[in-house]
Order: sequence, then structure tokens, then C-alpha cells
Amino acid sequence: MNHSELENILKDHHREAYLWARQCCGFEDELAKDVLQICYLKILEGKARLQQIEKVKPWLFSVIRFTSIDELRKKGNWVALQENYDLEDEPTENKEELDYQKLLMQLSPMQREVMLMVFYHQLTIAESAEVLQISLGSARTHYDRGKKRLKELIVKSQNLEYDGK
Repeated sequence: MNHSELENILKDHHREAYLWARQCCGFEDELAKDVLQICYLKILEGKARLQQIEKVKPWLFSVIRFTSIDELRKKGNWVALQENYDLEDEPTENKEELDYQKLLMQLSPMQREVMLMVFYHQLTIAESAEVLQISLGSARTHYDRGKKRLKELIVKSQNLEYDGK
């Protein structure tokens, strides 16, 4: 694939790539911009190569995800997936305005990433599994548990009864 084709692909997916980079960087805008710039350089310099043109989006998201992990490690902001911890639940003052970003941050990192890719970036669960380099069954489990946990958090933040279904 030549340089101009790669540039066109990056331009076509820039908005989604930026949003994904922002999500991978804990919603830090400046870090996301830096990560995206590093990713684009990797791609244009040939350090990250697209093997299958039909899998552009999962490939790009993978490059962004692993670059953001490297940058977060360099900054010392990276928490390994095994180090799960519970965040304190903060009550919302206004029932009409939920802070979905805070709710998403209360999910486990894998649940959050799968949920964001499927709902926000319109990737399939299989494509999400490919980006995260996990099995399809594991991605489905994270997706299902993430949906259930997010529902619990929304209901709890609205001070409603949750029936567990």
C-alpha cells in the first residue's frame, strides 16, 4: 500500500481514531493527540502495516490501543488489568444529567473497552476481540458483564430499584 493511500485511510478514520485514542488515554485530550500523532508516524513510516484492507478499522484501533498503553506506561499512569479496584460510587446531584464518562470508568478496563468499541465505534464483538487480542468468547463475556454492570450503575445513580435482569 502506498503512502497516499495510507494518508487517505487515516483522513477517513481520523475522527473515530481521535475519539478512540482519547478513550484509551483516560479521556486526556493532550495525551490522546500525542498518541494519535505517534500512531500516524508509525503507520506512515511502515512500522505498523495493514495486512488486510477490509480490516482497516480494527487494525487502526489496535495500533492506537497499544501505542496508548506504551505512552501511559512511560508516564506511570498505567494500571494492569489484574489490578482491578473498586471506585467509590459518587451520587449524582441531578438525575437528568448522568455523567456517562464517570459511569464507564467504573467498569473494568476490558469491559469498558469492549463496550466503547461496540456501542460507540460500531465495531462488532469479533472485531473488538481482534483489537484487544482476546478470544471471541472472552470478548462476549466482557460485553455481557459490562452491559449488566452499566445498567446497575445507571439505575443506582438514578436511585431506582434494580431487579437484576
